Amino acid sequence: MRPAGTSASGNGHCLRLRRLHIDSYLEPVAFMHRDSAICRSEGFGVHSRLQVRVGTKSVVATLHVVDGNILGTDEISLSESAWRLLGAHDGGQAIVSHPQPSAAEGLLRAKVMGNRLGEAEYARLIADLVHGQLSDLHLAALVTACSGDRLDITETIHLTRAMVAVGDQLRWRETVVCDKHCVGGLPGNRTTPIVVAIAAACGLVIPKTSSRAITSPAGTADTMETMAPVDLDLAAMRRVVEQEGGCVVWGGMVRLSPADDILIRIERALDFDSEGLLVASVLSKKAAAGSSHVVIDIPVGPSAKLRSARAADNLAARLTQVAESLGMRLQIVMTDGDQPVGHGVGPALEARDVLAVLQRDPAAPQDLRERALNIAAAVLELGGAAKPGQGSVIARRTLDEGIAWEKFQAICAAQGGMRVPPVARFRQEVVSRGGGQVAAFDNRRLSKLAKLAGAPQAPAAGIDLHVRLGDRVAVGQPLFTLHAETSGQLGYALDFLGTGAGIALPISIAGD
Repeated sequence: MRPAGTSASGNGHCLRLRRLHIDSYLEPVAFMHRDSAICRSEGFGVHSRLQVRVGTKSVVATLHVVDGNILGTDEISLSESAWRLLGAHDGGQAIVSHPQPSAAEGLLRAKVMGNRLGEAEYARLIADLVHGQLSDLHLAALVTACSGDRLDITETIHLTRAMVAVGDQLRWRETVVCDKHCVGGLPGNRTTPIVVAIAAACGLVIPKTSSRAITSPAGTADTMETMAPVDLDLAAMRRVVEQEGGCVVWGGMVRLSPADDILIRIERALDFDSEGLLVASVLSKKAAAGSSHVVIDIPVGPSAKLRSARAADNLAARLTQVAESLGMRLQIVMTDGDQPVGHGVGPALEARDVLAVLQRDPAAPQDLRERALNIAAAVLELGGAAKPGQGSVIARRTLDEGIAWEKFQAICAAQGGMRVPPVARFRQEVVSRGGGQVAAFDNRRLSKLAKLAGAPQAPAAGIDLHVRLGDRVAVGQPLFTLHAETSGQLGYALDFLGTGAGIALPISIAGD
């Protein structure tokens, strides 16, 4: 074994690996001591890009420099994501060198300057992205360069195909494989577990891969995870679907579109996503999952993601064109986005509502029930499990007779066992300062409030709504209850609301 720090025949320098268990999510990060001879000799500094090799595996990582005695000058540590990618072990050796120049950086500059990229250029750009050749600064520039109207339909198709190509792809025996997706922007709109249970109970194949939250208080994967494991690999996902007909799993674990998971991490940090990236994100995962028939839910409302019928129509047209280029049958369902769906906003609170609908609880939120039935009817008809016009009847019967609940329990068991959603330790009611009628919900402000309370990272955190549009309320009547797992997070949320005359609620009350 070569002593740490010596040259490796001109191909880099050897350092001893030391595990510090630092989580950077999906970003590969390397840690070295400021006084390392390698840093001085190679000119490595904070945010330098390093090629790190362990055995036959390599990754390009961003360098962070440490002082003190946490690392020796002959040691290197890696973020957990890089550690896993390299199959590293404590005390082993890593070879560090300058990375090879990436052609993707030139392509990125071209896109930032407003140029259109071709199919081969997107393929190269996305391949380098997945292989860690681009830093988070590069990725932020890419997300920004693709925002707004900076991706035309042709580029969106190229990007979607490139994102499919770099990941795993599933193939099924069945010729009809169904899926559904909501473009988001509406708190509490957690219809997916209900729709999957109904569709699978009716004999359709529906392998649902879902994202974690990007800019919302909960993604479908976040909510489902409070009821059953979602971190299934491809083999486990296939086993569940072959056994039960459907699943609800996290797409990041099965690597059906790994580029999307990397871009989502950047979009979450920037707190925005764009139409072109949204389309590529949704359809790349559907194509990789082997889906042939897909229903897309587009909520439209003044504070939803799509605020006008025109914007929704433009997105629907783009989704349809890209889906056709991939050989998918797509059906768009426009839904009301004026107010949140159900009572809960946040993973566990939304799971509570889902379970209430599936269990036919009389207190279950009827708006969530009816939305789920509407989407399920579209899936059943598109997938051929119901004749045109009969989807609603079959979906309703499947839910009302408890068949969907039985199927959901079976899916959860197959994914690793059903769980009881957690309950928050801290709660605070927020009351109306005036009397009158509930006139409007600010969905974006409501989502931000739930995130400040800790959602989705704290699964039990969020908001429990007590009123709907048109409800009459009296002075001092509770409008909603904040849920938090720590007193500090509850305080953050209350600070956001303000106090006294300066209070700014996400619910508007029209006085008498």
